[in-house]
Amino acid sequence: SGRRRGFGELAADAAKEPVPSIEGLKLKDPKDFRYLGKGQVSIVDLRDITVGTAQYGSDTRLPGMKYAVIARPPVTGGKLVSFDSTEAMKVSGVEKVMEVQGWPWPSKFQPLGGVAVIARNTGAAIKGRDALKIVWDDGANGKYDSAAYRTELEQAARKPGLVVRKEGDVDGALKGADKVIVGEYYLPHLAHVSMETPVAVANVRDGKAEIWAPVQSPGGTREDAAKTLGIPEDNVTVNVTLLGGGFGRKSKCDFALEAALISKAIGAPVKVQWTREDDVRHDFLHTVSVERIEAGLDKSGKVIAWRHRSVAPTIASTFAANAVHAAPFELGMGLIDMPFEIANIQCENPEAAAHARIGWFRSVSNIPRAFAVQSMVGELAHATNRDQKDMLLELIGSPRLVKLDSVKDPWNYGEPFDSYPIDTGRLRRVVELVADKGGWGRSVPRGHGLGIAVHRSFVSYIATIVEVAVDDKGKLSIPRVDTAIDCGTFVNPERIQSQIEGAAIMGLSLAKYGEITFKDGKVQQGNFDNFPVVRIDEAPLVTNVHIVPVAADTPPSGVGEPGVPPFAPALANAIFAATGKRIRSLPIGKQLET
Repeated sequence: SGRRRGFGELAADAAKEPVPSIEGLKLKDPKDFRYLGKGQVSIVDLRDITVGTAQYGSDTRLPGMKYAVIARPPVTGGKLVSFDSTEAMKVSGVEKVMEVQGWPWPSKFQPLGGVAVIARNTGAAIKGRDALKIVWDDGANGKYDSAAYRTELEQAARKPGLVVRKEGDVDGALKGADKVIVGEYYLPHLAHVSMETPVAVANVRDGKAEIWAPVQSPGGTREDAAKTLGIPEDNVTVNVTLLGGGFGRKSKCDFALEAALISKAIGAPVKVQWTREDDVRHDFLHTVSVERIEAGLDKSGKVIAWRHRSVAPTIASTFAANAVHAAPFELGMGLIDMPFEIANIQCENPEAAAHARIGWFRSVSNIPRAFAVQSMVGELAHATNRDQKDMLLELIGSPRLVKLDSVKDPWNYGEPFDSYPIDTGRLRRVVELVADKGGWGRSVPRGHGLGIAVHRSFVSYIATIVEVAVDDKGKLSIPRVDTAIDCGTFVNPERIQSQIEGAAIMGLSLAKYGEITFKDGKVQQGNFDNFPVVRIDEAPLVTNVHIVPVAADTPPSGVGEPGVPPFAPALANAIFAATGKRIRSLPIGKQLET
């Protein structure tokens, strides 16, 4: 008829219709697809982002809006003792100084508390905060030192821990092995440093709240805001702005709750702006980790035993006191789901107490696990005088579906194993594809090296080859990256390419620079001068993305997160190929400099 209606306009009426049976549905033949898999769908807000008219959290303006920044306890679990606002109130533009309620740690995503400075603009609020005189009680984490804590984690990794997967007799196989290779790998805390720091605008009045913020979980924000304010959830509206980067940080709504509490207190709309220093020092950090792997080989060089101990503060510590073991979902990220065809496997999780806020980070626990497992593959290849790729394929073994019969309630990213099994055939395929497309084994100049790694996460399969160049002074650059991805049925290949290219840049940034350290309970970094990210002139010169075509009935899987984990171990393996130096701790930093 030529008449048009948007899907949203029809949703309410469509919801009243009976749900048809799956068996009775006739789906479009894939050969007739116009959009799926074609890469011809443009981004609806690309022009607005490009020309600067897109609305981010910081762009929100309301009539009569005030501006606030908060001085928060510098140590996790600390609390306010007293403050003197005399000098702050002398700053032009500052209108009010007030205490912000804090919750005892751990408290999920509730605000840390502290002292808010409310002003007519953000600059005045920051100057006012600088003039505050505050006394803090640092609490139980006041002596947290990350260097000393690393030693604690290493000692824990060298002792038996909670067994979370057990097949065969690892102890016996290690004792009877012709050779045992041990690798101990360390990854520090990491901060998200998304491009736009946390920011929120709230207007709370007459028992209702409206929030504008770059939140990744608007439903969770609405629920938590209602509980924090003590009002019905129906009375809370959350408007989601463009994120300006999230990576898991903005799934925690503490910054939005701060704005809601202040708005309620002053009876006016308010914007709470975090500075970069606030962002780095009060983040929900990616966990610090020590991963220890012992691999036993027989006389022929075949791996017959594998013991992996993973020691890291858990995200569960953000929700519950005394959480010292990894949550089931963390165990299922590269530890218990390790896919190698080895007769004797044992995975252990020793205790680790948290001394900082721990949260989700792009690809979460897959980062340290992939780094350890795939670095060990490189070490085994060297120990047995084998090619990295050949060693990797031998460990993956025959095409099969991995059964985790010894694991109680294994986690699979919330997906059923029937639909999303651990399929080593698909894992092998991405290794073989990237080896072909990336020219594995090709001749490279002196000082260059190739490294390979593969990992399954978010029920997708990703293999990466990194070419690294290390000059005579130890400075590294990345001439080329090749990544193969099997994410099942896909919609927009251009978006997949962008995500994997971004993952290469983020993976390099984390591997090269990423490190948050603590002394006397306080984060020692604050901005990009001491927590650098990769600059444009350091980014990989070429990043090739190879998408595996699949059958039309293959269910879709993750794209945004799986590209990060294999990058660091592929880089470490490449550095070894180029220099003979084995990197077992991140960041690489100055480890290569002569």
